[in-house]
Amino acid sequence: MKAAHREADRESHRETDREILRLAVPAFLALVAEPLFLLSDAAIVGHLGTPELAGLGVAAVVLQTVVGLCVFLAYGTTASVARHLGAGDLRAALAQGIDGVWLAVLIGVLATAGGIALTPALVGVFDTGAEVAGHAETYLTIAFLGTTPLLIMLAATGVLRGLQDTRTPLLVAVVGNGLNIVLNLVLVYGFGLGIAGSAIGSVLAQVLSAGWLLAVVVRAAREHDAPMSPDRAGIAAAAHAAVALVIRTLALRACLLVGTYAVTRVGTGATDVNVATHQIAITLWSFLAFGLDAIAIAAQALTGRALGSGDVEGTRRLTRRMVRWGWGSGIVAGVGLAAVSPFVGALFTTDPAVRDLLVPVLLVAAIGQPVAGVVFVLDGVLIGAGDGAYLAWAGLVVLAAYAPAALWAATLPHGLVAVWVAMTVVFMGARGVLLSWRARGDRWLVTGAASAR
Repeated sequence: MKAAHREADRESHRETDREILRLAVPAFLALVAEPLFLLSDAAIVGHLGTPELAGLGVAAVVLQTVVGLCVFLAYGTTASVARHLGAGDLRAALAQGIDGVWLAVLIGVLATAGGIALTPALVGVFDTGAEVAGHAETYLTIAFLGTTPLLIMLAATGVLRGLQDTRTPLLVAVVGNGLNIVLNLVLVYGFGLGIAGSAIGSVLAQVLSAGWLLAVVVRAAREHDAPMSPDRAGIAAAAHAAVALVIRTLALRACLLVGTYAVTRVGTGATDVNVATHQIAITLWSFLAFGLDAIAIAAQALTGRALGSGDVEGTRRLTRRMVRWGWGSGIVAGVGLAAVSPFVGALFTTDPAVRDLLVPVLLVAAIGQPVAGVVFVLDGVLIGAGDGAYLAWAGLVVLAAYAPAALWAATLPHGLVAVWVAMTVVFMGARGVLLSWRARGDRWLVTGAASAR
């Protein structure tokens, strides 16, 4: 009897693993492809010079913050669509997704207009000097034109993930990123447009990628007779539900902004070197974060579907299994990052000072990857459950702890490395503690087609 029970448990684990891998592997490849928009930009722009790379670093932080604040368009849509799917109502799932796309268009238009108008002020916050600021403004002014396509991509991707389809976003991401690299090389070097050419190439690739994803969602909506026109009530409901996720994302993005600001305060005569080094490191860290987030994407879709169908025990089982996957993936990512740390700098810059400083920073980042893997998984589980209110409060607590730690670290010897120690220990460590505590309780296990939060 015990042997049969153990075999049943093993088969259950194998089935869960298959479900996780079915969603996570394509999501992993797609998520790794997404930051290649910035990785390829950094590699191409980095060879123009250190000031250009530093300018890209400032612009990228601002742009990622604006777009990152709207990640709820993907996360919230994934959870709500998956819940309706689990409850057996595909038409309602697609209607919910279409509302998310319309919300993306509305926010994107406003963000583009406001971002272009405020570009000088946003860049000026970092006080990097005239040359670096000039490059940052050039890139950012053009890149803001891609905001609406980027947000449509987020919303459409969320719809497809909620429908348990991570393969289509993968295909679009791979093709779009390949096009981005080609356009960047041609415009930056072929036409001699410099950093402006990099921004133009990225915007063009984003427009084409958004159109592709949107076409897939629209076709599915028509097949199932889901409404296509803007629904004011539906859009308003989607916006209201997103408030908690916006607060959560704002707090976490603020942590990264504080980290970049702290880096600009390190030392007295090597600001360009510190900022350029930090830009390469944060780009690589983001690259790994997107990769580790693949299991979190699976967690959002599977958790939403399981709770939508009323399966609490299955949700618990999925969570335990995905945490193990997150821990193991983090170990692999950390070992890999440590192994390449002495060599990867050459891909981005010829400046020996930047390349030398990058090594200890990446080693610190590598140590924190296992914890990051668990954090991203639990974040995905709670997003899939619609536990936005708790995630918002947790994000604010993390910001309150990390901001003073990062600013203090910048005053220490080897300040850049110290800032990254604070990021690893305080930023990721505090998130790990808060999310693990929540996952052990029951308050997030709300069943049915609609989340209670």
